[in-house]
Amino acid sequence: MSINSRFWVSLVMSVPMVAEMVLHPLTGWMLPGGEWTMLGLTTIVMAVSAGPFMQSAWASFQKHHSNMDTLVAIGTATAYLYSIYAMITHQAVFFESAAVVTTFVLLGQVFEERMRNNASNAVEKLVDLQAKTAEVLRDGEFVKVPLAEVVVGDTIRVKPGEKVAVDGVITQGTSTIDESMVTGESMPVEKGVGDHVIGSTINSNGSFQFQAEKVGEDTMLAQIVELVKKAQNSHAPIQKLTDKVSDIFVPIVLMLAILTFLIWYVFIGASVANALIFAVSVVVIACPCALGLATPTALMVGTGRSAKMGILIKMVRSLKP
Repeated sequence: MSINSRFWVSLVMSVPMVAEMVLHPLTGWMLPGGEWTMLGLTTIVMAVSAGPFMQSAWASFQKHHSNMDTLVAIGTATAYLYSIYAMITHQAVFFESAAVVTTFVLLGQVFEERMRNNASNAVEKLVDLQAKTAEVLRDGEFVKVPLAEVVVGDTIRVKPGEKVAVDGVITQGTSTIDESMVTGESMPVEKGVGDHVIGSTINSNGSFQFQAEKVGEDTMLAQIVELVKKAQNSHAPIQKLTDKVSDIFVPIVLMLAILTFLIWYVFIGASVANALIFAVSVVVIACPCALGLATPTALMVGTGRSAKMGILIKMVRSLKP
């Protein structure tokens, strides 16, 4: 199930419990079915929406590591399991805590996925800059063929206002070509016999013929698109630092949560329920979602926006705080 679907399932299941939490002190309104309904709603959230967090936490535990999903999994599972115990022993339940925390964490991931898609759209717009067809000399006549059928060595004719199909060198004619999408040059560049032309640039005036030298994935535009994709998938130094911090941060938080429980229960004399609430609060509040979401999101959106504005970032390791 997609992140977006998991978020909506969690949101729909959480809203009734949040409504009761807000309205009950004011109007006395309660969910039909009471705690049993809350148990059912939260069970759906834990099984459908929080399931991947549990799987990720368990996989990390098997490798003797921890990640941010570990905090989410432990915090929500503890609140859920304790609420079942509290329901059986007729104490206050906290089903809504497990559901709402899951919803908020998924909301952050939905934003990340949306930004990732926006960054990918910027790359797709680069691809759309390519010409779709080309006038190629075949059997003594120029015929229009799909771009995929152009091969190295073909003679191609370009008329005024048309896009240059692929990279090559002019063999006949002169013109001025708008190369701003590649070079950033604001004025069209004069081209003549022997000059190189770049695929997807625009012929301003005059007609010319050129011989194809690079086609398909070898063209400059295709290489730019590939570089942008690599930049979005590469890791900046700060991301490696984030991974190291998470590996140390999570065990510390878990130890603090245990210490919090012991202090409140043993030394302050709080009930098991209250001590457990404080311990779970430490785990949930400490979840460093921004640490894991903000860095890759900022880098992906930054490289995507840069590509859209004509700025090529080859590798994100060149970006330093």
